[in-house]
Amino acid sequence: MFEGKSILVTGGTGSFGKAFVGHMLANYNLNRLIIFSRDELKQFEMQQIFPNDKYPNLRYFIGDIRDESRLRMAMRGVDYVIHAAALKQVPAAEYNPFECIKTNVIGAENVISAAIYNNVKKVVALSTDKAANPINLYGATKLASDKAFISSNNLSGATGPRFCVIRYGNVMGSRGSVLPFFQKCLQEGRKSLPITDERMTRFWITLEQGVNFVIQSLENMKGGEIFVPKIPSMKVVDIARALAPNIDLEFVGIRPGEKLHEIMVPEDEARNTLEFENYYVIQPAFHWWDTTSYQEKMGGSPVDDDFSYRSDKNTQWMSTEELRKLVSEL
Repeated sequence: MFEGKSILVTGGTGSFGKAFVGHMLANYNLNRLIIFSRDELKQFEMQQIFPNDKYPNLRYFIGDIRDESRLRMAMRGVDYVIHAAALKQVPAAEYNPFECIKTNVIGAENVISAAIYNNVKKVVALSTDKAANPINLYGATKLASDKAFISSNNLSGATGPRFCVIRYGNVMGSRGSVLPFFQKCLQEGRKSLPITDERMTRFWITLEQGVNFVIQSLENMKGGEIFVPKIPSMKVVDIARALAPNIDLEFVGIRPGEKLHEIMVPEDEARNTLEFENYYVIQPAFHWWDTTSYQEKMGGSPVDDDFSYRSDKNTQWMSTEELRKLVSEL
């Protein structure tokens, strides 16, 4: 599927982007792999890892997804787009709401328009568990983005781009996640670790799992799906105890816009959800979507009407031993 193809990654200098780029360069003979991002320093640092003389099919484009004309230029001749660019920090989004909207909502519209203009084959937009039943601005903007990408299958026509969304939880070891924050606290010699709430749970996925799931979804997508991987949950307090079993925990209270537990498939979407061995698919609620035909081609079983996929009611949990092993591998 990828041999000789051209792929563009928005936000390509982020944690996911670097992992995705490394995987694609190691496993496929691409025509071009374009990294589209606005930070020249991060691009310079990434070029030290993936230099152009070693990877002549790699391209670095300075650009902002707020700029549709630059996106149109960057997407010329592109087959597949992975949209990973976003403002992701919950407190920053609460304090700078319109900046978050410009990037996460208007930027998503620009990606869609540029993809349709250039007749890109497939577009995968990365989302977040915070987009399901959102209570913070970041989650609300990603929900709006998800809706825009799914509905864009109506705009692209029978021969235009196909759009889908991938929704998953916190990425272990990525910038801004709690794991490197706790590790930094320990390196600084702190005597306690700050925990927002003792009951808090989160979904967890590794970068490698995220990259593999994106590739799998890109291969399987028909256009209109929200793909949700089955991944483990873990209490935040157990993460702290896995890293430092004897350290004191300081409970500091939930931050603005933060949830106790995350949800990736709300109960209201259960009627449109199919379960597969390793993931769920939330089907679009549009008249053109044929659930019977999709099941015949792809498989999957309808979930119960009262089903929901929540981090606190998950059937899969990560142990402290498993976390320690993952941390050592990271």
